[in-house]
Amino acid sequence: MGDVDKVVVYVDGGSRGNPGDSAFGVYACDSEDTPIAAFGGFLGTMTNNQAEYSALLAALEWAQSEGVQELHVRSDSQLMVRQMKGQYKVKSPNLRPLFEDAVQRADQFARFTIEHVYREGNVEADKLANLAMDSRGSVRGLP
Repeated sequence: MGDVDKVVVYVDGGSRGNPGDSAFGVYACDSEDTPIAAFGGFLGTMTNNQAEYSALLAALEWAQSEGVQELHVRSDSQLMVRQMKGQYKVKSPNLRPLFEDAVQRADQFARFTIEHVYREGNVEADKLANLAMDSRGSVRGLP
């Protein structure tokens, strides 16, 4: 197994209807690209962007609990990635508290990076979010 101090995590949030039934998915790999965690959860009714931030927050919380030092996040939410990088302002009052929580948590890592990937590059996290939406509950395990 690779170094779990350095982790790449894929996150995805989705909403059926906007707002509507929402869920998140998180898929994590170690430094050698070996899957080490996969989970998701139903969030209730919220917007797609709120679900995306909820996915990021779940990943940050998990990584902190695992003692990860260097975290690299990949997301297909261009809005969230650009907001986290400071390229876009957070204008939505619904997103601001989620954004502030994410920034505070991200600052706790020795190294935190985030990048946008296209949907095709985020298949596992998307699959977990959809499973959680379908079951209206939590999902665990590698898909």
